[in-house]
Amino acid sequence: MARWVQWTRLHRLIRRSETKIRATYAVFGAPASDARIESNMIDTIQSADGRRLAYAQWGDSDGRPVFFLHGTPGCRLDRPERERRLREVGVRAVTYDRPGYGASDRHRGRCVADCAGDVRVIADALGLDQFAVVGRSGGGPHALAVAAGLPERVTRSQCHVGLAPYPAEGLDWLAGMDPENVKEINWALEGEDRLFAELGREAAEAQVRVAADPASLLEGFELPAADLVLLQDPEVQQVMREAMAEMFVHGVAGWVDDDLSFVTGWGVDLESITVPVEVRFGASDVLVPASHGDWLAAHLPGATAAVETGKGHVGDPDEMIEHLRRAAYGD
Repeated sequence: MARWVQWTRLHRLIRRSETKIRATYAVFGAPASDARIESNMIDTIQSADGRRLAYAQWGDSDGRPVFFLHGTPGCRLDRPERERRLREVGVRAVTYDRPGYGASDRHRGRCVADCAGDVRVIADALGLDQFAVVGRSGGGPHALAVAAGLPERVTRSQCHVGLAPYPAEGLDWLAGMDPENVKEINWALEGEDRLFAELGREAAEAQVRVAADPASLLEGFELPAADLVLLQDPEVQQVMREAMAEMFVHGVAGWVDDDLSFVTGWGVDLESITVPVEVRFGASDVLVPASHGDWLAAHLPGATAAVETGKGHVGDPDEMIEHLRRAAYGD
């Protein structure tokens, strides 16, 4: 009964936020329509255990394939912002809604390693025998999971500003992390019920903020100057608006399950990864401190580490195109 009451309150909160969003769009304008996005923004397939998985493709349909795994929270519309440049460099980017986000069914109790099975199903449907995998932020651990779980199919993997496992021997996991993120991690450690209550409220507030001004998404965080500049980029803001409107259409279960998976066993043996891995992280990141990147690089055999001085958590959209090209072509 308590869970039913909680869900009822959450749905009312989200409905109220959607009403505010519509009113905000009436003043500031809705996200621009784009026939290119509408034509490829969703395909669905059934997972091995019968769940619906939603995915999308971007860039050069004949290019080298790269799975681009979204952050937390996120959805398949979190794609490389400079999509036109994907076509120029010959990259076919595949994104998908992790379970519980967007149009993908929830997979309650999932661990990070489960991502590999879902990527396998999508790759099989697309006829992709081999591909690279790149993940940002919350997508970083999942990119490593795919590299570990599908070594015969993954050519290269990149983990951008990704978390280390929790707990991690020799790592002060919360040191240097913004209090807003520390708060969320503590909710996750308390469990699912606390996360649903808190993230439902957070999602509703974030939807209203992004509808009015996408640059305000991380309001309350002590962001470095580099992040603040990138959040003003018009294409970054466009992707943020579109993704925010989609990721919570069925509630916050995806976000809840991501957070739970980060603070429980990943199910991934990092030291067994044989795929070439690049770990990239910003020296000034306050969402995922640089110490996490250092730890990952030290525990991934043969990994290449790239510490970006002066950079924070938000990825540079132009540089990301080059990272994806290198992941695809290996040079």
